[in-house]
Amino acid sequence: MFRFLPWKFFVSRAARHYGVMDPAMLMARIRRFAQPSEVAEPLELLRAGIVFHARGLVNAKAIQHNLDWVWPYWVEQQFNPESPSFVPRAFSFSHINLTHRNWTAVGDPGLALYPIVDPRGLVTPLYDGWSLDFWVISDAGQLLPSKLEDDAVRQSLWLEPDLEVVTQCRIEGMELDLATRMAFEADSAPSAQTRIRAVSEQDGWLVVAVRPYNPEGIQFIHQIAADASKREMRVNHEASIRFDAAADGFRMAHYADGDIYLDLANGKEQSKVNCEVGMATAAALFRLEGGQPRELKVSVGLERDVKELSVKKKSDFAPSQAEETAKLGIPDERMQFLYDAAVKTLLLLSAEDLVPGPYTYRRFWFRDACLMLHPLLALHQPDRAERVLSTFAGRQTMTGYFSSQKGEWDSNGQVLWIAARFAEMTGRDLEAKLEKALRKGVHWLDRKRLTSDNPPGTRGLLPAGFSAEHLGPNDFYYWDDFWAWGGLKAMANYWHRRENNEAAKEADALGQEFAESLEASLDSIPASRARGAIPAAPGRRLDAGAIGSMVADYPLQLYPPGDPRMMRTAEFLMGTCFHKGGFFQEMIHSGINAYLSLDLAQTLLRAGDPGFADIMRSVAKLASPTGQWPEAIHPATLGGCMGDGQHGWAAAEWIMMMRNCFIREEADHLVVGSGILPEWMESGQELSFGPTLTAWGSVSVRLNEKELVIEGAWREKPPRIEVSVNGFHASEIKPLVYQLKDEPS
Repeated sequence: MFRFLPWKFFVSRAARHYGVMDPAMLMARIRRFAQPSEVAEPLELLRAGIVFHARGLVNAKAIQHNLDWVWPYWVEQQFNPESPSFVPRAFSFSHINLTHRNWTAVGDPGLALYPIVDPRGLVTPLYDGWSLDFWVISDAGQLLPSKLEDDAVRQSLWLEPDLEVVTQCRIEGMELDLATRMAFEADSAPSAQTRIRAVSEQDGWLVVAVRPYNPEGIQFIHQIAADASKREMRVNHEASIRFDAAADGFRMAHYADGDIYLDLANGKEQSKVNCEVGMATAAALFRLEGGQPRELKVSVGLERDVKELSVKKKSDFAPSQAEETAKLGIPDERMQFLYDAAVKTLLLLSAEDLVPGPYTYRRFWFRDACLMLHPLLALHQPDRAERVLSTFAGRQTMTGYFSSQKGEWDSNGQVLWIAARFAEMTGRDLEAKLEKALRKGVHWLDRKRLTSDNPPGTRGLLPAGFSAEHLGPNDFYYWDDFWAWGGLKAMANYWHRRENNEAAKEADALGQEFAESLEASLDSIPASRARGAIPAAPGRRLDAGAIGSMVADYPLQLYPPGDPRMMRTAEFLMGTCFHKGGFFQEMIHSGINAYLSLDLAQTLLRAGDPGFADIMRSVAKLASPTGQWPEAIHPATLGGCMGDGQHGWAAAEWIMMMRNCFIREEADHLVVGSGILPEWMESGQELSFGPTLTAWGSVSVRLNEKELVIEGAWREKPPRIEVSVNGFHASEIKPLVYQLKDEPS
């Protein structure tokens, strides 16, 4: 009934009465910047934005009036007028982490549990929960990790035998070493465990502090209670903090008292605190004798998050062994570490649903899932990839739309493409349920296309939609149409191979129609505006949004290597939108984007342009000390400024970059060694990659100064192989060895 009421009239009249801007008029003005579309902005993004900024409002209220507290690293930096991370607060609607969105998850590839550690060792054990901090306090001074200068802290990631984030803090007279991992103990749920080693030249205290915040901001704590044994504290009735030695004392405070840090020395022993505001703090104190190291183990049970698991039985918490993955062997320690860390990240984030991050982006999107499934296949993980792919049909709407969120039209093409790639790379047939869903997905694309009644240059394209890649306001993005064409083309090839002629003919014909509509649209753009390149949409000038159009080259390969329009687009982006060697996405991200930079490097690699290596080296430098990339990187602080602090898509593209340097696929042949860097060859060390899945079977490559060995477990006859190592032809490498192996059972 509400839709029949003249609500705009009432809202406008109320606005005039109270002397504020008419919201209906404001929204109409805003929408003029975008093309008319079905969905102004996806409801899911609006919901996420409301939650995000609601916390930002709490942050604004809680933090700036309490700057005598000990806050997490990002807050200490953003509120410090001497720091390049300083963010003024004058007219800010909310206060959120825009300068140091960096964290690293620890866990096991068989469990979708992700305790995270920030750049100063702050541990957030539970998803979107409160945190533990660790301090050293003595009469001579104090070591508070979040307040230390960069040169006083060193952080690293240990990959074996388990993922472990190690944080080492050093100031004069004090040392604090923290090592955080997921631990498994008999007959109990897994826990987030931190092993601590603390030293103070003067007598003092090691402090384990319970904090009502995390790397995003305030996270309420209403109750903390210590047990009589002094070996455990219970927080919010949801998790227990356990110590392997009895504490020498406890201090607790509610919001009216201020931070427990403010009165540690004189505070009274207390075993319980309740805080209506939700800003309770507590400290467990462990005595330090001057000059004597003290070690302590602190564990937080993850029972609360275990309840949400569906992949494993809740009674079975034995750590799984990661399946064998493609191995990289290069002499560059930094790039080697980044590859190994990226593999761990991808396995962690695919433990259940394939999610693009352990915290902010811990939810399913088709776009991220499809682009992360591709390197999962390249890593030789067909079973894990198939498990994820098998959930896609259940996520499709009745109309045939593979919907992550309404208003984004790229997902159907992406699902068609990755399903076809899965079948091509594994040699397996697709499940009947998925095939049926894919047929519906093709029909949805056909129905969704625009007619001649729409704006010039858009006929046959998908409707205007909210930017999937943050390309700007709603528009007729070529990104969506290239995905549709690429997905239909790949799926038609699959159905042809399986002799499903009706489905193949349908997909092939629709793909050709998309191709023709795209070419007609591109031809309609005035040459003075296109400048030989492909903008983001028919009516757009060349800008950073053109990065979305590069998908036609990588990974879709809709045009041959070095296509003039693709190269002109890449040249524009590199000449106009690069900062510190990487692609700077001006819209929304407002930071250097690792995965989009690597996508451009892939286009250069495919075209034989040596500039790919410079981008690769720059992206390697931009990774965090623990080998992670946030979604976007702040150009000044080099910390995260957008999205998740450990971005799975970025890790996925680093894997594909390393793989394609060794083994790259074209439509009818393999290219071996086209991305081998000169300095790798000069080291004298043997280089290697594999085994990796390709359209022809599993392949491994080994290379040294004298010999190139290509081991292929081909499903049928071997493909044509083009050898391109540092510009040399195969005949110039003596001897050239090909070893053919049978497909393993």
